[in-house]
Amino acid sequence: MEHVENETTHEHDLTYENEQSTVTIPLKEYDKLKSQSSYITDPSLISIIDKMEELVRALRKHIVRKF
Repeated sequence: MEHVENETTHEHDLTYENEQSTVTIPLKEYDKLKSQSSYITDPSLISIIDKMEELVRALRKHIVRKF
């Protein structure tokens, strides 16, 4: 019985495979979203970058350049 149920679910899922949806938004909103795409806004990524900056500053204290 379970095999038949899984097969039916699988067939049902396949009916959605070729569906496409289109979302319409105002041009102003699109431009705003497009301009934001060049910035990092994810809080977890920002914290990682901040930590990297902190580590680089600590490493720079140990660099001795001799020319």
